[in-house]
Amino acid sequence: MGPTGVGKTEACISIAQYLHCEIINCDSRQLYESIPIGTAAPTAEQMLKVRHHFVGTLPLEGYFSASMYEEAVCKLVDKSKDNTFLLSGGSMMYIDAVCNGIDNLPTVRDDIREEMKRRLAEEGLDALDKELSQLDPLHWQNIDHNNPRRILHALEICHQTGKPYSSFLSHSKKERPFNILKIGLTRPREEIYERINQRVLKMMDEGLAEEARKVYPLRHHNSLNTVGFKEMFEYFDGTTDYEEAVRRIQSNTRRYMRKQETWFKRDKTIKWFAPADIKEIIKYIDNSLELEKE
Repeated sequence: MGPTGVGKTEACISIAQYLHCEIINCDSRQLYESIPIGTAAPTAEQMLKVRHHFVGTLPLEGYFSASMYEEAVCKLVDKSKDNTFLLSGGSMMYIDAVCNGIDNLPTVRDDIREEMKRRLAEEGLDALDKELSQLDPLHWQNIDHNNPRRILHALEICHQTGKPYSSFLSHSKKERPFNILKIGLTRPREEIYERINQRVLKMMDEGLAEEARKVYPLRHHNSLNTVGFKEMFEYFDGTTDYEEAVRRIQSNTRRYMRKQETWFKRDKTIKWFAPADIKEIIKYIDNSLELEKE
């Protein structure tokens, strides 16, 4: 795991090749088809080196959640004859879902989801945030009030079940039938900033604008509510120019990177390495596996 732009993809391929294991993608946006440039998904050439699971497998219109990801990954591992998998990505809630488990929330009905989207467009986020404070004051105290996806999901559960969203949260860690070894990749922040800036420029050269244009009719789906596409959609709508859209993609990606760093720092079980220290990472894995055998 590690922040966006740190260099997880190439490092994980090298480690997976050494371990003779498959990679389970843990980037919530790389799961979707048709947007490989904007999500910096592994290339076809990279996926030929090591088999990847959950890359480009979901339609953009499809609904997917951390709890659904947890179920899919656990089912994959349970049915496999392999003893080792390498989970690779930076989606914090998806990582936690596999490592710790996530509460089983009801699947939201399509009609309720569409109704909440309509209300967000017509009434605005502040009105929905206020409603959540009345329906579930406990959860409202701990939620990001600037995150429409979190607010909408909590309200969807409240309206569908007639119960507070917080009543479904147990926060209890699930027992897993496998051992977990957490390895984080890190670089100096300024170095990651520069890598992000250059990667965005590379995405533009590779055709991000054209990719975003093709999926523009689906822009209201949650799969495209992400950095890279939101800014390009604003450019298509005429609310910003091309250069400013690129600058915002760089800035918003850096902001997301800082959020990831803050999240990961809370987990004291992560062992941190530089991406180039492949030999040291492999040594650490080998030693850990030997200890498990004793």
